[in-house]
Amino acid sequence: MTSVGSTVEPTARPSEWVMRFAERVSRDAEVLDVACGAGRHGRFFRARGNPVVMLDKDISRVADMAADAKVELVASDLETGRPWPLKTRTFGCVVVTNYLHRPAMRDIIGAVEPGGILIYETFAVGNEAYGKPSNPDYLLHREELLILCRPELRVVAFEDLTVSAPRPACVQRIAAVRDAVEKATL
Repeated sequence: MTSVGSTVEPTARPSEWVMRFAERVSRDAEVLDVACGAGRHGRFFRARGNPVVMLDKDISRVADMAADAKVELVASDLETGRPWPLKTRTFGCVVVTNYLHRPAMRDIIGAVEPGGILIYETFAVGNEAYGKPSNPDYLLHREELLILCRPELRVVAFEDLTVSAPRPACVQRIAAVRDAVEKATL
């Protein structure tokens, strides 16, 4: 489940897309970093003060975070067909970058709590012209993230484009929120 085509070091800079929407996440909101790899986004949110859950099939690259009481490491391979490891838990922010496993998408979207945000960025069709990933199983179709998130989440921002940095790639990005549940008035 580690990020596709990525050799991210723990000191690697967070994605510009993630940083752009980080201010929408309250400092006490629990953040889920799916396919965390070396943990660049979980580390970023933890440095902001957020409690963080880091999920990956191999958590050895974030093992140094285990001593932090506000960090939970979850070793689970989402691609084995086993049930979603976090059951019905929800989070104020769910971050996914450079990872796609379509069967897990419903669970990932379902992990966004009312008032929470999904910040997702990964490769799209056309990326095969720039290298890996080139397998269609790991490339989003046109507007696929947009389609998957609606109507459950309200889309705040969406991009389907070719970028030049940090390297040329075709990507899709979405920031989508689950509207807060309104209390019934008597």
